[in-house]
Amino acid sequence: MALSDRRTPYDLAIGDVVIDCNRLAPVAEFWTTALGYEQTWGDAQWAVLEPPGGAAGVTIVLQLVPEPKQGKNRAHVDLRSDDMAAEVARLEGLGARTLRYVEERPDFYWTVMADPDGNEFCVAPRRAG
Repeated sequence: MALSDRRTPYDLAIGDVVIDCNRLAPVAEFWTTALGYEQTWGDAQWAVLEPPGGAAGVTIVLQLVPEPKQGKNRAHVDLRSDDMAAEVARLEGLGARTLRYVEERPDFYWTVMADPDGNEFCVAPRRAG
């Protein structure tokens, strides 16, 4: 069956974003502080991070893995901010590292960063509209 022949899965939705890490506690602390989330569940292998008070938002699940990160992430989180430069500085203060600034054109740019375990994410300006 060709891709164009497939039905749209109307009942399918993204449930969680899962991030592998080698150091669960510092990565959980970074993401809860960075996003203003709270850790709602966890054990030695997992940490579940959710928006506070049951607010709407994406659940982040951190999974402790034995193998180190190698190369570039195949998927990553994009964060958006009204003040990208201030947000990049705040995240650096929480332990993130700036990897590079990318500008495809004057109205399309972002900063690539890494969390304390090296997982890449981007900070970009909030979209208008």
